[in-house]
Amino acid sequence: MTQTSSHREKIQRRPVHGVLLLDKPLGLSSNQALQKVKWLLRADKAGHTGTLDPLATGVLPLCFGAATKFSQIQLDADKTYEATLLLGQKTSTGDAEGDVIEMRPVPMITPELLQAMTERFTGPQTQVPPMYSALKKDGKALYEYARQGQDVEREARYITIYKLNMALANNLPAQATIKIIVSCSKGTYIRTLGEDIGEALGCGAYLGALRRLETGGFSAAQCVSLPALGAMTEAQREACLLPVQSLVAAFPTVTLDADNAGRFLSGLRRRGGPGQWGPDAPLVQVYGAEPRAFLGSAHVTADELIPQRLLSPIEIQDILQTTPVFPESFTAVPFGVGSFPFQH
Repeated sequence: MTQTSSHREKIQRRPVHGVLLLDKPLGLSSNQALQKVKWLLRADKAGHTGTLDPLATGVLPLCFGAATKFSQIQLDADKTYEATLLLGQKTSTGDAEGDVIEMRPVPMITPELLQAMTERFTGPQTQVPPMYSALKKDGKALYEYARQGQDVEREARYITIYKLNMALANNLPAQATIKIIVSCSKGTYIRTLGEDIGEALGCGAYLGALRRLETGGFSAAQCVSLPALGAMTEAQREACLLPVQSLVAAFPTVTLDADNAGRFLSGLRRRGGPGQWGPDAPLVQVYGAEPRAFLGSAHVTADELIPQRLLSPIEIQDILQTTPVFPESFTAVPFGVGSFPFQH
């Protein structure tokens, strides 16, 4: 047994509840980053909110304890990325990890051409997922087929590019490079978007760098780096955690009295008077009044509050005892705010 494994076995795990916004470093998979933070926090339960490739950096919300129940909200969230496209070459993977499989001359990149590409690739469209992706077919990840030299049929998926900005970063013949910033719906592959833009330009392209700037209202400015986290004391790391309800902060709030809160937590629907729970809504965040405690999520239909994801009484008690009060100053960043530092 190595010293490292022995040391890890002696770590006393504990319940930790909340969300840590990590600026994922280059070279680590999302799961590797998660495991490092989980170890630093000594957390007994953790999960991430969608995969970032090892070559990508940026916003990676990590969920701990009760927060893992709401991670799907982030998986479904809109996202904003900054990427660098290298023109004139195609690679086997669509990014810098692959081998160059084709080279073509690059046309003169003019502002008018970039504007045409921006208009062409903005809005609803279909996209064929890349072979080098974690998407599964017949129970097997596509990248496993790709590594065996197989190219399997993939169905095109509907996505939406809400906003796209493009700027020429370098127009040297051997290094023609475009920088893009894109806000998009879930399921969008920026690597594929880059390849599609390269094909539309007639020269091919691959993804040289990728950074997630924003996901579901969380921005890179709110994130902490792995080295910074490693240099902190345990108390300082805990202070970096956002409360569980930060994952649903953008949704309407319903507050229940003690009787209704107890019944809600047992999974019972609560019938209210006209408009008591607010208008019909696919998701609301639910709190108990005394003490003020986050209970979970629900949806409202015809004046009925219907539980969705609930915290357990033990989780609520843990949070009340160990977590600072939800900061009133915290608000989810409106989608797209601050995401476009340049305009073409």
